[in-house]
Amino acid sequence: MNTGQHEAALDKTYDLALLRRLWSYVRPYRATFIVALVCLPLTSACLLAQPYLLKLGIDWYIEQGDTAGLTRIGLLFAAALLGEFLFFYVQFQATMLVAQHSLADLRRDLFSHVQELPSSFFERTPVGRLVTRLTTDVDAINDAFSAGTLTIFMDILTLVGIVVIMLSIDFHLAVVTLALLPPLLLILNFFRTRTRVTYRTIRERLARINAFLQETLSGIMVVQVFAQERKMFAEFEQRNRAHRDANHLSNIYEASLFSIVEALSVISIALMLWYGAGQVGQGLVALGTLVAFIEYLQRFFVPIREFSTKYTTMQTAMTAVERVFQLLDTPVTLTSPPEGYRPPEVTGHIVFDHVWFAYNEPEWVLRDVSFSVAPGESIALVGATGAGKTTISKLLNRFYDIQRGSILVDGVDIREWELHTLRSRIGVVLQDVFLFVGDVATNLSLGRTDLTLDDLRHAARHVNAAGFIRELPGGYHEHLHERGANLSAGQRQLLSFARALAYDPAILVLDEATSSVDPETEVLIQDALTKLMRNRTTLVVAHRFSTIQNVDRIIVLHKGRLREVGTHQALMAQRGIYWRLYQLQYTHTAGPSQSRTDGPVLEEI
Repeated sequence: MNTGQHEAALDKTYDLALLRRLWSYVRPYRATFIVALVCLPLTSACLLAQPYLLKLGIDWYIEQGDTAGLTRIGLLFAAALLGEFLFFYVQFQATMLVAQHSLADLRRDLFSHVQELPSSFFERTPVGRLVTRLTTDVDAINDAFSAGTLTIFMDILTLVGIVVIMLSIDFHLAVVTLALLPPLLLILNFFRTRTRVTYRTIRERLARINAFLQETLSGIMVVQVFAQERKMFAEFEQRNRAHRDANHLSNIYEASLFSIVEALSVISIALMLWYGAGQVGQGLVALGTLVAFIEYLQRFFVPIREFSTKYTTMQTAMTAVERVFQLLDTPVTLTSPPEGYRPPEVTGHIVFDHVWFAYNEPEWVLRDVSFSVAPGESIALVGATGAGKTTISKLLNRFYDIQRGSILVDGVDIREWELHTLRSRIGVVLQDVFLFVGDVATNLSLGRTDLTLDDLRHAARHVNAAGFIRELPGGYHEHLHERGANLSAGQRQLLSFARALAYDPAILVLDEATSSVDPETEVLIQDALTKLMRNRTTLVVAHRFSTIQNVDRIIVLHKGRLREVGTHQALMAQRGIYWRLYQLQYTHTAGPSQSRTDGPVLEEI
């Protein structure tokens, strides 16, 4: 077997495997699908009967002048037409019903799977590509159903039936009529092998456009601030042009196939008329037979002519199926054990025991980090950029798994916890607050049906958010724009505190929350933080040292290692890394004596 044949065999096997997986979504609705399949041969039989009835009417009843017989043939012909319409209608309706249900299930499973994927996947995969998989690619599969791709099986039955009937009526005339069938099959196979690659390219380039649009529109303010509109337009134009060229190539293939089929259709009819007319003149072929052959030949090329369009849709759908299942096959690397730990209560005792972690080994972000946090204790994580502060908060929520060591919550390794239980016990408040489109109450509860409006009001009052919420036109039912764009940064931050308090977590992870708000709002936020941290184990990822002087302990990280631990006063007295970081933040220049005394610290930092 040569390379081309081997690749074709692999493609065929791969396509069958994809179709088997797609069938798993159709199977729950197989009764309706079977109705559609039963209607296919019935539709084909009604279609095939019509030319034969014409032959009988001309050769038997018109020549003999049998009006009664001709009337019966006419009624049978009308019944065949009606049957073709009814069976095709039922088949199409049943097909679309199965398609809508099964593809809705597929989209549901895709979304559920994407939500379970680890953070590392989203860091390397543009959101626009994922949106393409969940929308455009699934729609492409639906287009295959709606375009009548399933009728390809009916078309094949019809073509085989036409060939068998023509050979049984008149073998020699059928051979002449179908003389161009072998080269037609070769042409179809040629275009089949060429177009598959083209449709894959189209889907890939469309995904690139969606990813670029998502990123650019999300950061449109940055684009405008730095006057990068022309540059972004040029990049979009390049991606758009590539997508256009791929579509243009597919249009060339489709138009070429359609034209070739049309030309072969005309040539075949001409050959049949040239040969058949002579046979009719010699009395070797009846006129009704020639008429039936013309009808059969025209019906023979109709599905082949439509095949170019259906095949285009089918190939697009197969490419989409391939990409959708590739996403579904992306492994969920962070999973709960079979009998995950689900404690009724959590005290919030945290232990990092000789933790080593790297996003990409061997580039260690954390190196042999060990510390513990007692229940109800508050600690702050400080250090220069890249020290590993934010990484610790991500590891505690098990967004990543560590390579060495262990992280314990209430004495149990977090890898032994049921994942959703673990994360539900840890409240995270980030500096960049994300609010969903919806009302205020929905953003506070995040789908928790056990939280009443009174619970949400209590949480908002406790963190100083109730005041501005009451001033909103709709109050707790005020509609929020995308990412809460109709609120100020401080208001969004207060909502995030209320959201965390409403969930009543045992452990809090706080990012710096006051760097971009006005002094008045900062006072409210600091008061809210104090209330929020009370009686909870709290880890504060600190960027501004003025906000952490009242925590129980401060942990100083430097280049992935834990270097100092103590209170603010104790660390300042040590005049070490913490003291130097504090000086760098609050003084622009150091005096000569400081520079001489702390040269090694400067060099170390």
